[in-house]
Amino acid sequence: MSDAVSPLATPFPDMPPIAGVRIATVRAGYKSWDRDDLTLVTLDAGTTVAGVTTQSKCPSPEVEWCRQVLPLGHARALVVNAGNSNAFTGARGRAAVEAIAARVALGTRGLPSDVFVASTGVIGVPLPIDIAEAGVDAALQAPATDWRAMAAAISTTDTFPKGAMAQAVVDGRTVTIVGVIKGSGMIAPDMATMLGFLFTDAAVAPGFLQQLLDAANAKSFSCITVDGDTSTSDTVLAFATGQAGNAPLASFDDAGADAFAAALSDVCLQLAQLVVRDGEGASKFIEIEVAGAESDASARIVALSIANSPLVKTAIAGEDANWGRVVMAVGKAGEPAERDRLAIRFGDTQVAEAGLAVAGYDEAPVAAHLKGQHVRIGVDLGLGEGRATVWTCDLTHGYIAINADYRS
Repeated sequence: MSDAVSPLATPFPDMPPIAGVRIATVRAGYKSWDRDDLTLVTLDAGTTVAGVTTQSKCPSPEVEWCRQVLPLGHARALVVNAGNSNAFTGARGRAAVEAIAARVALGTRGLPSDVFVASTGVIGVPLPIDIAEAGVDAALQAPATDWRAMAAAISTTDTFPKGAMAQAVVDGRTVTIVGVIKGSGMIAPDMATMLGFLFTDAAVAPGFLQQLLDAANAKSFSCITVDGDTSTSDTVLAFATGQAGNAPLASFDDAGADAFAAALSDVCLQLAQLVVRDGEGASKFIEIEVAGAESDASARIVALSIANSPLVKTAIAGEDANWGRVVMAVGKAGEPAERDRLAIRFGDTQVAEAGLAVAGYDEAPVAAHLKGQHVRIGVDLGLGEGRATVWTCDLTHGYIAINADYRS
């Protein structure tokens, strides 16, 4: 992780262990850094799994592997490495993933198809199989560690470790959901724009777990953006060990299903917003609410057009109340909009409505709002009932500095 911590960073929460989950981290040496960069999570028999992966047309072999084994619905291990994404590496990349899965399966007396693999880092450099296998061997012998160590080990340009948790009562038992995530740049909402891993001791059928994760993702990971760039490696996986002893959740008709779904969504939203708070070079956390669209889907597209606009993001970085850039972003979104119905607010201050600045507009409260770390922009299209909220960050010189020498 970077030595300079984001001004929007939050402390890592106190998260309990999850029964049926064991974490180990080691330094495999994927880059010349003095830190752990390989994580091995082993899972008890009976663990179910669900996942969502990048919509990039150039996915990594790890993503393809996860897509292949996810339909089986069960898992015994997860391996994550940082420093090399293994993407765009052809047959060599696929061979590396297969070698990792086989090595873990051998060490855990399981099947390669029960092993999930994820990688993050530089694109276009084949993952060294010898380093990967040696790292797995070391991790199989390493002492167990905790969630914070895992969050740090899976990071690349992140400036702080990210984790979140929530609890729910299911079938008369308190179940826990914890999650860790990495992500700072190459963040755009085309599924899950980073690597995120969730674990619960609840018993959940894999099909229902997939249904819940899909719904949670749509309102969290797919509603964030840092720079508009979607990674080749984006993966979010959820594992349910069943160790809490509840009757397995299989539908919303089951006792506690609603509570579990709400807790899962809460953890996903917390994690997604942490990624935005660690956006490369970020100094402002920006919340964009769009209402009055013809549909929720249309509202989301408009909100993302605003969130991904370099002109909007740089104006906020400079604390410039230039709401005309929001008008521009609405207009270019390609969604239904009528200039003379458009209304815009910054914070609690209405700045424009009916297609022009409000009468007697005073910029002072808007300027004061923009000096804070949490900036809110509201847009009402005045066309229908569609609504969406997305989260982003500002665009500063820091983003350029980080990405101009990313491979060094």
